[in-house]
Amino acid sequence: MIDASAWKPHVTVAAICQQDDKFLMVREVVNGREVLNQPAGHLDPGESLEQAVIRETLEETAYDFTPRQLCGIYRSIPSQGEEQSIIRFCFSGDVGDHHDCELDTGIIAAEWLTLQQLQQTKEQHRSELVLQTVLDYLHKPAYPLDIFVAPFK
Repeated sequence: MIDASAWKPHVTVAAICQQDDKFLMVREVVNGREVLNQPAGHLDPGESLEQAVIRETLEETAYDFTPRQLCGIYRSIPSQGEEQSIIRFCFSGDVGDHHDCELDTGIIAAEWLTLQQLQQTKEQHRSELVLQTVLDYLHKPAYPLDIFVAPFK
């Protein structure tokens, strides 16, 4: 059992980027396995959630990203024996310019995939959240970014 006094979930962000009928995905190596994921990563100290998703998208895909809506907040519950719990904030928005820059360590490539391609490659997804967040983006209401309250001390 996890010691509740030491429980500190990891806060992550993810971007749903759609152009025409394709979604921007990241092919990366995680724990020696090649997987597909949305552009995503951890919230850094001092960052807003919006700043984090902009930074992570650029670092992992070389595309500018402007978040427009919050698609959902997800909590992953660790499996037996795992201690890491993740709170994931998923944003949708606009893809901007593509830059000629090196991608983050572990990133193989950024790829544009259709929903059908995502459904056909489920075994390659980093987690079940990859497809679930896309489906939620397509079928559930999103929330305006002003849902976030400015930081306070």
